[in-house]
Amino acid sequence: MRTRAAVLCAAAAVVAGSLTGVPAQAAASAQLSWKQCGTSDYPRLQCASLKVPLDHARPSGRQITLALTRVPHTAPASQGPLLVNPGGPGGSGLVLAGLVASTLPKGVAAQYDIIGFDPRGVGRSRPALDCVPGHFTPRRPDSVPATPALERANIDRAKAFAAACGRKYADLLPYLDTVSAARDLDVVRRALGAPRLSYFGYSYGTYLGAVYAKLYPTRVHRLVLDSIVDPSGVWYADNLGQDYAFDERHRALMAWIARHDDAYRLGKDPARIEARWYAMRSALAKKPAGGKVGAAELEDTFMPGGYYNGYWPYLAEAFAAYVHTRATGPLVEAYQNFGAVDSSGDNGYSVYTAVQCRDAAWPRDWNRWRADTWGVYAKAPLMAWNNTWYNAPCAFWPTASQQPVDIANGALPAALLFQATDDAATPYAGGVRVHGLLARSGLVVEQGGGNHGVTLSGNACLDRYLAAYLTDGRVPHGSGPVDAVCAKTPDPKPLQTKSAPPTSRGATLHDLLGFRR
Repeated sequence: MRTRAAVLCAAAAVVAGSLTGVPAQAAASAQLSWKQCGTSDYPRLQCASLKVPLDHARPSGRQITLALTRVPHTAPASQGPLLVNPGGPGGSGLVLAGLVASTLPKGVAAQYDIIGFDPRGVGRSRPALDCVPGHFTPRRPDSVPATPALERANIDRAKAFAAACGRKYADLLPYLDTVSAARDLDVVRRALGAPRLSYFGYSYGTYLGAVYAKLYPTRVHRLVLDSIVDPSGVWYADNLGQDYAFDERHRALMAWIARHDDAYRLGKDPARIEARWYAMRSALAKKPAGGKVGAAELEDTFMPGGYYNGYWPYLAEAFAAYVHTRATGPLVEAYQNFGAVDSSGDNGYSVYTAVQCRDAAWPRDWNRWRADTWGVYAKAPLMAWNNTWYNAPCAFWPTASQQPVDIANGALPAALLFQATDDAATPYAGGVRVHGLLARSGLVVEQGGGNHGVTLSGNACLDRYLAAYLTDGRVPHGSGPVDAVCAKTPDPKPLQTKSAPPTSRGATLHDLLGFRR
């Protein structure tokens, strides 16, 4: 997980001086106090905060605070609040409200109070978690445990992280889970004075939204899920499934580089280019670029290319520079732009582990993890071990696990689902499965698309379906498992000149969505 400093600064700016929240027990009648906190990009943003129960079974007990943002409706008649979530768990949604409001068609955005929020434990909500500051500071041990010493070093890191979370947040960890976060959303709804809410979630945010809808189906007005978590694999199996999908997406990058051999001079055979990439990984394991980018950091740097192909030209430039001249500067720059974890990322990872480890059972026998990961690695080596170590604290987590929520729902109004066929982070099968679980839902597919988070990212066909649904609830209905198909957005082209990281609409969205979500 990585969030750029610019996004962190924007989130900090919009909630500077956030307000004292409304007690949860008074939220049904009291209104939030909003203050202007706009930024240059999103000048209409307003901020407030809200107190919610730490334990929803004890609504008058200890309270925690959620940070909120809003872009108010401007139409004469409002359809009520539209809560937006970028995923995670651990993603901040404060700035996302501004992005959604400015990217939707004006006539559609005008009908909603678009609400961003930092879920419990995240960002500007209080308390916010940070179990081990600097946990991802380079260099980490090689992720592939080729020796017992490497495996022990990585296990020790995972154990230490879990133990630190238990020491620092023993009072919070039992209440950091998706069900508690979903119940928070209903407190937000009541504080807004709305009989129903609409919800728009990406990635993990699709599971959060589906859980809310399961708990409160009659309180949902509209439900949009983009890049959909497979609820049947929460969370251990889902992570194993990601490994295969990310490997395929990495091969798509290698094929793209081959098609642009005139720019990168790495050859026209994707398999040989991939072999050169793994040779680069082996070299960096022995001599890290700039003393920072070793084997694990290289994986961190290239993994975002599996989420968004707009990063491919920058990754390819760094790859080619290293292969041709052993230049390390471009790799270090790419790591800083795409792979490095800042303090916001430390917070996000702490919440990620807390929620995923609590939400569902994970194997507690390390032999199971080892066998499963080596099995995946034999077919899909790119992220198999990197992803295992990312989730390994759950093998040693200090709290007991809950059961995943059965999100099947026949009482919900028609929901609208979006899914790319080649999405690596939330593979296609999850979108089809959730479509079958949510009665009357419509599934819109981006055929051949591999990006994670596909609406409001430059695909006009997808965005037309989104706008129609938010306007009047229309969903497409087909005769098969898919209700509508849109062509994918074109792949990027090589850079014409050296430039800063991308700033397109798609890049702005994916910066907010982050990675590992």
